[in-house]
Amino acid sequence: MRKIILYIAASLDGFIARPDGNIDWLHDEDFALPGEDFHYSSFLETIDTTLMGNSTYQVIQGFETPFPYTDKTNYVFTRNPEHQDDAFVKFVSSDATGFIKELKQQPGKDIWLIGGGQLNTLVLEAGLLDEIVLTYIPILLGTGIPLFAAGLQEHKLQVESNHCFDNGFVQLTLRPAKSIPSSE
Repeated sequence: MRKIILYIAASLDGFIARPDGNIDWLHDEDFALPGEDFHYSSFLETIDTTLMGNSTYQVIQGFETPFPYTDKTNYVFTRNPEHQDDAFVKFVSSDATGFIKELKQQPGKDIWLIGGGQLNTLVLEAGLLDEIVLTYIPILLGTGIPLFAAGLQEHKLQVESNHCFDNGFVQLTLRPAKSIPSSE
């Protein structure tokens, strides 16, 4: 069965973007390490499908570069059934949980959950998230779009590995624990 992997970066205070969706802080010159892509290229080789919310898709569309995942099957989740598929993106306005469950059963490589916070929460709460590769960036944004939406239930995670980069980035690979032991 295919795995769903949330591969994402967050500020130390848990935000994945500024309130307007801007992620300029991810590309700060102070964090640059020549020749280092923080395992991004090797991760891309393991996936053939992306999942993202419509707000995340709109941010990607606002980049001054062409759509970056043209060699992948890309699904954008939206509440608006009027969105029309385009050359690289298929819009999903039906039951996201059911759609993702079926997608995991299909043959193929792993699936990248790009985000945002609402979709991250939905997938985690539905028990469909298999792995999180979270890179903490040494910056405090103070406000923004959280990694997971408000109202998230408690979930224990198991740290599978960690890697510290010379620029202060810390990358954790985590798996949701199968169950949360009672506190009796």
